[in-house]
Amino acid sequence: MLPIVAIVGRPNVGKSTLFNRIVEKRVAITDDLPGVTRDRIYSKATWLNREFRIIDTGGIEISDAPFLTEIKAQAEIAIEEADVIVFTVDGKDGLLPGDKDIMDILYNSNKPIIVAVNKVDNPKYHEAIYDFYELGATSVFNISSVHGTGIGDLLDEVIAHFPPNKEDNYKETDIKLSVIGRPNVGKSSLINSILGYERVIVSEIEGTTTDSIDTEFSLDEQNYVIIDTAGMKKRGKIYENLDRYANLRAMQAIDRSDVCLLLLDANTGIRQLDKNIAGYAIDNNKALIVVINKWDLVEKDQYTMKSWENLIREEFRFLSYVPICYLSAKTKSRLKTLFPVIKKSYTNYSKRVSTSLLNETIQDAMLLNPPKQYKQKVLKVYYATQVKTKCPTFVLFVNDINCLHFSYYRYLENKLRENFDFFGTPINIILRNRK
Repeated sequence: MLPIVAIVGRPNVGKSTLFNRIVEKRVAITDDLPGVTRDRIYSKATWLNREFRIIDTGGIEISDAPFLTEIKAQAEIAIEEADVIVFTVDGKDGLLPGDKDIMDILYNSNKPIIVAVNKVDNPKYHEAIYDFYELGATSVFNISSVHGTGIGDLLDEVIAHFPPNKEDNYKETDIKLSVIGRPNVGKSSLINSILGYERVIVSEIEGTTTDSIDTEFSLDEQNYVIIDTAGMKKRGKIYENLDRYANLRAMQAIDRSDVCLLLLDANTGIRQLDKNIAGYAIDNNKALIVVINKWDLVEKDQYTMKSWENLIREEFRFLSYVPICYLSAKTKSRLKTLFPVIKKSYTNYSKRVSTSLLNETIQDAMLLNPPKQYKQKVLKVYYATQVKTKCPTFVLFVNDINCLHFSYYRYLENKLRENFDFFGTPINIILRNRK
């Protein structure tokens, strides 16, 4: 499992800006108004080849004002989940009583605490750091989230407190599956149907499964590991005691898997949360299969399956390459159709393309549809190579990484899919300047 870092602090001290700086993209919402970030926001980050999860939290205030009770609960959960806590304070404001109140909460966690004195853009604020040693933390750093000053030193200290890497003891050829989806869509029932016995609890009560459970099994001489996860809920609803770890552990299960089975309920149809959960799998570069469960309860004619496919392609436009299976976990109807699709998706997810064929395909695609000028330059691809499987990742050495329009990126991706059959798996194309 990946180490977890929680960013906590008072409102408007720059937590979300620091979060965005570390993950190197604008994920958290930033605003000058206090309290903009009300829920925890998760993302992945990497520093010195150590990958970790980072959590942005709403600002903690000791008050009963609207939302503040929920924000405080969210932050406390993040603290409990974290391996390392980055306590962010405002260097311009100096040490405030609210900072001391938060530090009292953090001390009770018995977690490593690193104080980040933020907004120290001007040298005249550099000496403010000494006031914050009064909090009792041994690690205190001046930083500027906006300009990136001091972030490297901060992250060096963060990863120094990480627990040792924990590796799964499974073989490289084992196919690791995670079953993901909203609560009560039949995840545990599907696992029980696959395994043929009651390995996990099945219940009609949402949230019965609150942890991840690994089970190894074999089918047709192929070894599998299936990971059951708690149903994922909207962030605003997961500070209740029973569900507080469900989302994080589901994401950790996705991290460890090769193929994700996204279960949808044929009775309730597609909801926004289904799209969000699919996004978790895609963001983590996992092969994905959409599984329509409770198919036995659907009134069907010769057009039903096609209508569902059209609906899924319309609602999940970013999943045009993802296969769809229709089954009933309860009756095991059409269950046998699932595993050929899993093996196919995994094969494509693990596929390696020869360098010569890859370069030939890229050059043919560019001859067929030459790139247009973008940002006053025309893209030239000098060489392409595959650098990774699981998921297939390709590096293109070009004249300028900034002259590739998004639409042409999609065009090249589609050409690779057409020529090498990457159905069921995402693929990544990374640009590098030739120099």
